[in-house]
Amino acid sequence: MNGSADLLSVPARALAVGAHPDDIEFQCGATLAKWAEAGCEVHLLILTDGSKGSWDTAADTRALTETRKREAQEAGGALGAAGLHFLNFVDGELESSLTNRASVCAVIRETAPDVVVGHDPWKRYRLHPDHRHAGFLTVDGLVAARDPHFFPGAGGGTHHRPGALLLFEADEPDYWEPVEEHHVAAKIAALLCHRSQWRSTMGIHDRLDEERRAFEESIMRKTSEAGLAAGLAYAESFRRLSTD
Repeated sequence: MNGSADLLSVPARALAVGAHPDDIEFQCGATLAKWAEAGCEVHLLILTDGSKGSWDTAADTRALTETRKREAQEAGGALGAAGLHFLNFVDGELESSLTNRASVCAVIRETAPDVVVGHDPWKRYRLHPDHRHAGFLTVDGLVAARDPHFFPGAGGGTHHRPGALLLFEADEPDYWEPVEEHHVAAKIAALLCHRSQWRSTMGIHDRLDEERRAFEESIMRKTSEAGLAAGLAYAESFRRLSTD
């Protein structure tokens, strides 16, 4: 359990990597809102195009990708993000290949973050392959970005070593980022920008006001429960790794 002495300083720049539009908001939206409010240059990297994000068998998946990109941009604005980056790999078909690793490496070098945040690839019994591969791409892309002989020329060719790596969805978190209620509110606002996911992911169907309030309360409750584990009012939990 991290004490105040172990708390990360607000980074000058941060990069959060998510498999799909809305993954970042669900897992670390309050943290990013807090950092952005404090002057951090926050960047979001979304790996897939979100084209499988509908339960409608007749959905126009090409139109859905455009909708989800627009929603992600709106959500980034709600968090105070300075930049969004889209790699547009096909949803459901993400692979932790060398080619994809080079693409992630390039974004890390271009944005030069002090802190990188992403999926924990070692989470046990993980069902969704995109989340697993996104985690490995984040970890492996960071290692490549820090060393000059990995993918020379990628991201302008200037290697960059972030100071910290935070992995969300961890089975055994060891770092809690304290946030305040208004940061959680920003997280909720960002999530609600993903309107195409209201039905499938957030349980907002026909009773819009009632179900939306229930969703908002569930996010607030989960962030409070995470804080309770660290003696905080609200927090988001991570596994913290050294980048050495």
